[in-house]
Amino acid sequence: MAPMAPPNPPRLLDQLRDSLTLGHYSPRTVEAYVTWVRRFILFNHKRHPRELGEADVRAFLTDLAVGRSVAASTQNQALGALLYLYRHIIKRELSDLGKIPRGRTPTTLPVVLSRLEVRAVLAKLDGVAWLVVALLYGAGLRLTEGLELRVKDLDFDRQQVMVRRGKGQKDRAVPLPALVRAKLTSHLEDVRRQHTEDLSHGFGAVVLPDAIGVKYPNAAKSWPWQFVFPAGRICRDPKWGPPSRFHLHETVIPREVARAAREAGVSKRVRCHTFRHSFATHLLEDGYDIHTVQELPGHADVSTTMIYTHVLQKGALGVRSPADSL
Repeated sequence: MAPMAPPNPPRLLDQLRDSLTLGHYSPRTVEAYVTWVRRFILFNHKRHPRELGEADVRAFLTDLAVGRSVAASTQNQALGALLYLYRHIIKRELSDLGKIPRGRTPTTLPVVLSRLEVRAVLAKLDGVAWLVVALLYGAGLRLTEGLELRVKDLDFDRQQVMVRRGKGQKDRAVPLPALVRAKLTSHLEDVRRQHTEDLSHGFGAVVLPDAIGVKYPNAAKSWPWQFVFPAGRICRDPKWGPPSRFHLHETVIPREVARAAREAGVSKRVRCHTFRHSFATHLLEDGYDIHTVQELPGHADVSTTMIYTHVLQKGALGVRSPADSL
C-alpha cells in the first residue's frame, strides 16, 4: 500500500488569519491585516512574500503615501500588517526600512452634538435603535461594544455596564444611565422570551469568546451569555459554528442614526461614534476631571481625551471671547 501524501500546508493568508485569531485580535483587525497582505502581494505581481524584502515593503508603503495619498493611520496599519506577517508567519524580521514618505496626518476635531441635538436625534428613534444609541451616548460605548454586550454584563444593582474585551483587549466599567433602565428591562424580557422559544426549537446556543465553551459546556445556551441585542433571525454561517442567534448586524444602527439625524434637522455629520464623542465632551463640561473622562471611554492615553477640550460648549479651549463683554 502506497504511503499517503502529506496534506498541503495552509495557504499564506489562511495561516495569517489563524495566527491573528489565536492572538485574540479583533475580527476587524484580522480582516484588515489580511486585506493589506493581499494588496502587498498583488502590488508585487503575486510574488510570494518570502521572495520579497525590505525594498519591496518600502516601495509598497511609498506608493500608498505618494501614489494613493492615504492617511498616516492607514499607512501605519499596512505597515503593522506586514511586520506581523514577516515576524510571525514567515519568521523573519524586517531590518531597517529606511526613510519612507509618510501619509497625510490631518488634525481634525471630533464632531460633537449639543445636549439638545442628542435629545432631538433620540426623539426620532425607537425600539432597539433607541436603546443602542442611548447606551452609546449614556455610557460612551463604541458601536461594537454596545452590540456585543451580553446579559451578564449589565449590573442593574450597581448601575453599571461591564465592557468586556474592548479596544486593546481591556475590560472597563461604565455607568448604566437611568434613562435606559426601564426600557432595557422590558427589552430583556422580550429577549428572554425569544431565547426560550429558540431553545424549544433546538437552537439557543450563542457564539462564545475564546475557549469559554470548552470550560463551561452549558454556557452557550445559558441566559447570562445571550446577546443583549440579538439579531432578528438565526445565523447559519458555518464560520460561526452551529446555527445560532448572533448579535444585531453592525450596519443596522448607523442607518437608523443617519435617518434620525436627517429627520431631526441636525446639520452636522452624525455617526454612531459621534455620541461617544459627545459623552466625553459633556462630562468635561459637567466638571469631571480629565483622568476620569479618560478611563470611562477607555482611552489608552490622556492626550486622546485632551482633544475634547477643543470642542467644549464654552468655546475654543474653554476661553470666553472678549467680544462677549462688549
